[in-house]
Amino acid sequence: MTAGLEIDGSETRPQALRPRFVIRMFQACVLLLLLSISIAFGGRWFGAQLADAGHSEATTLREIVIGNNVLSVPDNAIRFAEARHDGIAQRLDLYLRWPNLEGYSRETRDDFNHVGSSKQIIFLSFEEQMTSRDMSNRFETVYSKIIEPGPIEGPNGILFYRFKPEAGFGDEVLAVGHEEGQTLPFVARCLSGEAARQALAPCDRDEVVGNDMSMTYRFPASLLAEWRMMEHAVRDKASTLIRGPR
Repeated sequence: MTAGLEIDGSETRPQALRPRFVIRMFQACVLLLLLSISIAFGGRWFGAQLADAGHSEATTLREIVIGNNVLSVPDNAIRFAEARHDGIAQRLDLYLRWPNLEGYSRETRDDFNHVGSSKQIIFLSFEEQMTSRDMSNRFETVYSKIIEPGPIEGPNGILFYRFKPEAGFGDEVLAVGHEEGQTLPFVARCLSGEAARQALAPCDRDEVVGNDMSMTYRFPASLLAEWRMMEHAVRDKASTLIRGPR
């Protein structure tokens, strides 16, 4: 009888444990499934956050005062996160995508993250005017005296001048364009050689806008082929951002 009981117990114990084992296996599978879903969605969210790191898609307008000027600028055009607030600033840095000159968006994030060989971003900086003349006004009084004669022809009527060695501008060149009907030339300083190839925006130009405010914009060298269109577009964009005097 005892032996029979032992045999019966050894045969029935696995049968008693089988439903519990199945339930535990089912629970484990459900947990694994939920974990996989969480990782998938979490990975997408985290990837999106990495892609947007430092950028903002928000179009909230910020009222920023620089000197005697009031600017109204959307968050997604303001380059640095710490500057995306209302108030007084010594300087404001923006970045805009050519040719529509709009700020960051998910659709254009590759350009803002500088993915690939295409360079489409123009960087703008606004600050109080520090010099009495902008680059166009400095051509005759300053630049013409420190550049070498014999310019090299560039795209779309641009002339490239090398600086004299004693001018202290290294390998930079001066890009000058003359537009019919304009008394002052378009003037920009550009890096040359390997430095230009490595830089995101190797050319820069400054001009006076608003109420005694200086605007400097840096742009890819490839946009020199569209310098007339770019100049008008940047000035028009600045006029939409500047609401008026303080």
